[in-house]
Amino acid sequence: MTCRRLPLVLSLMSLAFVGAAPSDPIPLFDGSNLSKWIIPEGDNGHWKIVDGVIDYDARSEAPGAKDLVTKDQFGDFVLSMEWRLKETPYTNANIPYVLPDGTHAKGVDGKELKLSLPDSDSGVFLRDLKGKSQVNMWCWPIGSGEVYGYRMDKSMPASVRKGVTPKTQADKPVGEWNKFEITLKGDRLTVVLNGVTVIENAELPGIPTRGPLALQHHGGFKDGKYTGPPSLVQFRNITIKPLD
Repeated sequence: MTCRRLPLVLSLMSLAFVGAAPSDPIPLFDGSNLSKWIIPEGDNGHWKIVDGVIDYDARSEAPGAKDLVTKDQFGDFVLSMEWRLKETPYTNANIPYVLPDGTHAKGVDGKELKLSLPDSDSGVFLRDLKGKSQVNMWCWPIGSGEVYGYRMDKSMPASVRKGVTPKTQADKPVGEWNKFEITLKGDRLTVVLNGVTVIENAELPGIPTRGPLALQHHGGFKDGKYTGPPSLVQFRNITIKPLD
């Protein structure tokens, strides 16, 4: 009897596995509303939807944190998103020359080399709103995708600082759309920018195991001009695929 039932049992098991599919990506922004995001209190309309994309002008009037934060929290995931910097009206005179190991190049006088370049700046925070686990979007020659909070932390091992430094610059010119695919498993991060792996299995010691995501506000605005690299940025086609 047992031998005769075995093929049937195996067939049922096979059907069960065929029917089991990995979770589909979940839209975080579908082009129509910000229902899955927390708009900063007192923002006064600076985070908004324009022509089906999230548009920000870096002028939020919120008295506290000005970032756009997800209502949900996430563990391990693959985050896919398209983003573009609209313009670069601010010139940053303090952009460092970042070496492949994440440190800054120095001149013969022992001082860090500084570049003066047009700059806009934003990013996405991963499970942590304090800024340490932010994947950057900016105009630095090092390229977008780096994790500034870890790279600049001199208490971190050299391997960690090197790991969060982009392997190459894969950004498109300002005004054009870029695409991130960000995979976070435990404390390991991989970032693919426009089809190029710029961060691969980098270690993020101490990153929370679960938390929200956030689109970053950056820069200030006073007396009709920006006082720092502004997050003049747009986002579209944001989805997340939970892995846990």
